[in-house]
Amino acid sequence: MPREHDNIPPPPPPPPPEKSGSGDSSKSSQIPVKIEQYDTEFNPEEQFVQDSYIAASSIHSDGHLNESDTRLKLINPALFRRGWTLDHIKTEQPTLGVTTNVNGIPVKRRGRTDYLLQLIIKKDTQPIPIALIEAKSESKSPGLGLEQAKRDGDRLNVNFVYSTNGHQFIEYDKTSGLTTKPLPMTEFPTHDELRKKYEKYTGINLEDENAKALLIKYNSIGQKPRYYQDAAIRSILEKIAQGKNRALLSLATGAGKTFIAVNLLKRLDNAGQLKKALFLCDRDELRTQAKTAFLSLFNENAAAVEDKKPQKNAKVIIATYQSLGLANEGDDSSFFLENYPENYFSHIIIDECHRSAWGKWSLALKRNDKAVQIGLTATPRKLFENKTEETKKDNEITANNIKYFGEPVYNYDMLQAIEDGYLAVCEIQKREVDIDKNPISIEEVLKHNPINAITGKPITTIEELQKYYDNLDYENKLMLPNRIAKMCKDLFDSLKAKGTPEQKTIIFCVRDIHSELVTTEMNNLYAKWCEEHDKEKCKHFAFQCTSKSKGSELIPDMKDSKSDYFIASTVDLLSTGVDIPPVRNIVFFRYIKSPISFHQMVGRGTRLAENKLMFTIYDYTDATRLFGDDLITRPPRTSSGGGDGGGGDGPVIVQIEGIDVVVTEQGRFLVTEEDGEIKRVSVDEYKHGLAEKLLNEISSFDEFRKKWINPASRRQILNELLSSGYSPEIIRKAEELTDFDLYDVLINIAYDKKMLNREERIINFKNNQKTWLDTLLPETKDVILAIVNQFAYQGTDSIESNQLLNVYDVVKAGGINSLAKGGDATQILDETKLRLFAA
Repeated sequence: MPREHDNIPPPPPPPPPEKSGSGDSSKSSQIPVKIEQYDTEFNPEEQFVQDSYIAASSIHSDGHLNESDTRLKLINPALFRRGWTLDHIKTEQPTLGVTTNVNGIPVKRRGRTDYLLQLIIKKDTQPIPIALIEAKSESKSPGLGLEQAKRDGDRLNVNFVYSTNGHQFIEYDKTSGLTTKPLPMTEFPTHDELRKKYEKYTGINLEDENAKALLIKYNSIGQKPRYYQDAAIRSILEKIAQGKNRALLSLATGAGKTFIAVNLLKRLDNAGQLKKALFLCDRDELRTQAKTAFLSLFNENAAAVEDKKPQKNAKVIIATYQSLGLANEGDDSSFFLENYPENYFSHIIIDECHRSAWGKWSLALKRNDKAVQIGLTATPRKLFENKTEETKKDNEITANNIKYFGEPVYNYDMLQAIEDGYLAVCEIQKREVDIDKNPISIEEVLKHNPINAITGKPITTIEELQKYYDNLDYENKLMLPNRIAKMCKDLFDSLKAKGTPEQKTIIFCVRDIHSELVTTEMNNLYAKWCEEHDKEKCKHFAFQCTSKSKGSELIPDMKDSKSDYFIASTVDLLSTGVDIPPVRNIVFFRYIKSPISFHQMVGRGTRLAENKLMFTIYDYTDATRLFGDDLITRPPRTSSGGGDGGGGDGPVIVQIEGIDVVVTEQGRFLVTEEDGEIKRVSVDEYKHGLAEKLLNEISSFDEFRKKWINPASRRQILNELLSSGYSPEIIRKAEELTDFDLYDVLINIAYDKKMLNREERIINFKNNQKTWLDTLLPETKDVILAIVNQFAYQGTDSIESNQLLNVYDVVKAGGINSLAKGGDATQILDETKLRLFAA
């Protein structure tokens, strides 16, 4: 319930800043602090005060309030009158991802949600996000922001979304699917009314014991959850509160599924609802990673099953299928059966639940049918049917997941994570191998004197060769040394072209012997390169990382070393789960038919790392076609290894020397989304689509420039581009334009204007606007120059930061008082920005 003082009318809004130089300058000058190049905890009251500054003199030419003023003067008071206080309202979302400053150093950036309303049931309980409000200026239709609010509502897992112009509002109830007609703000739901609606439609009584974990705060130790991690955890806790014990989460690889599992179980434990939990995965590396994560919150109450030690004293047990004897049908499961009787576990989390295709490990679920069972997966939500055997298997796995767990209670895919800045941008360098597109005939193979690679004996007849011939099975049954050499040389040259071949890279090969040959070839190329450049070689440039080579023992070295273990040649050992953030390149030397396997392999490169905002897929086998129509990740937006036939143990049968091979470039591609489907498009197509979308909305450069300097209209521009599947941030990173503001990226693509980097734009302003600057009072001019200089840090974001007036250089130049001496402070700032962004 709200606290007693929540219904006390709030104090009146703070006055706008003075428009003259009168008064005590020591009081008007704000604390001199530099804009920090990292994010700070958001303070709603600070934002409320900041809005009053933004709103000063912010009347549209038609006499209506703009969006900022509408928020301040209409929406805020209306919410306060309905009992919503600053404790209930978050007016900006937590930190989103990273961008780069002028020096290329990763820094955090913010996303923006107008209002997120939260239920506060009791003092010191975890607030429950329940509603989202999208604000529009008072001259706009009250429902104009509803579609944006629906999209954000899905991301935030809230039940009610609203759009308002400050006079009227429209409500969309996600649970019932109903949308209201425009209603006056005097009828906006109160805290208690929304709580009753939430409880009615979800069937959750927030006073019940089942709902207790929903109200438990996150542990203060460690990092705070990202918005989607909180949304995913709440979606599970709501299912539990409803009395249900099965749920599926679908989140992109690298989005932190283990973090979600740890914090979910900790909240359940703090609520007294956790007795014994099992976290089940299918690789030793995943078990090690999970153990570290669980120990951070559970300490000695978390333990891993190794060497037949059941760890029955631990509250959370981390195990692999193999350590429990549940990996394969022929495994001895007596260890599991003898140590963990039926319904021993109160909670079970299956990590990467698609991996083993509902094999013997399902025994863990069947013997604990009363437990809360949660599946974690990074696979697509739905696969289209087609006739390939691999996709049929993928469809079967997906169908089994949906049948058992139900539809995912929360989805967060790779593209959304890239948009948010939590995962690296994906660039594709596509290649074509001539004999793959136009395969050599079996007669041509015979002319090149094929031999049995094991015995060395020649193969002399077409009949004998026929059983091995498959043009898409190179390096499996047909070994072509020239093909391997040419592909490795092309890859090595591509890495050199980006500065150095010493880049963390994973190459997916066909089988162990192929991996071995690729490793040898890459090491030879590296040795020659070091000799040519008089460079000391690292000890381990390329290494084989397969189950047979015990390559998993070298994974920590690849992850941690900055000067060694650069190229991992693997089959499927690195295809899933293993967290190696520094990996910058994913290479496909093998044909992939399974969308599930493909997405797991791609996921090895998506994680952010120091100075890494993008990763590259080098595609030699058209694997990235699986970014196409074969899968759907989520419902369409309105105006947003193993098991693949690889890694066999059988010998390579036929080796063929002397086949001429040519590798050609096929262009650069990016990954985007259209109508809920992931697409692979060329960089040029991506730019063209982005330009077309922007020009359809804003036809002239001057109009775009005017909209860009207004925070609300700029946010709308970017949101509409993202909703259409286009992110200027992706272009900026893919084209290595991190020294340029998004403004310059967009005007170059859409309006064919010359790009200026941030430093150049500042110099351009000082030179071209000298006449205008000289018409201003000296103290006003000094403040403007101090403000413009801040553009060097984070571009547009810097000159509209709510800390701008606190920057030391700005305060030193005279701050808001000196700015206002020249006239209306807001108009002067707007004029400054228009001139800064002149072509």
